Amino acid sequence: QVQLVESGGGLVQTGGSLRLSCVVSGGTFSRYAMGWFRQTPGMERQFVAAMNWSGATIIQGDSGKGRFTISRDNGKSTLYLQMNSLKPEDTGVYYCAASTTIATQYKEEYKFWGQGTQVTVIS
Repeated sequence: QVQLVESGGGLVQTGGSLRLSCVVSGGTFSRYAMGWFRQTPGMERQFVAAMNWSGATIIQGDSGKGRFTISRDNGKSTLYLQMNSLKPEDTGVYYCAASTTIATQYKEEYKFWGQGTQVTVIS
């Protein structure tokens, strides 16, 4: 019954911005650690950023440091990823995921996943 639905992806030019959203239903969002991952064809799903239930713990992947910001609104059961200064290398399908344990870079720790939203960055 737990469902995660991502949105906000699209096609942008290099240097542009996007804000991804992930709405969680059927579970206790305010108690989940949440993460963002990116996947490209033929590549392993890669960690982008994660946050624990309160926001006290934030983990950032190297690719988005200084450009991406993870946040959450527990009242709206929504996770966000603000993506600025986008580069073509940021292209991929972005997935949000929920953990009932801890915020971590390891995808194996996440129990629930969304369907993904496509982000394409062009020159």
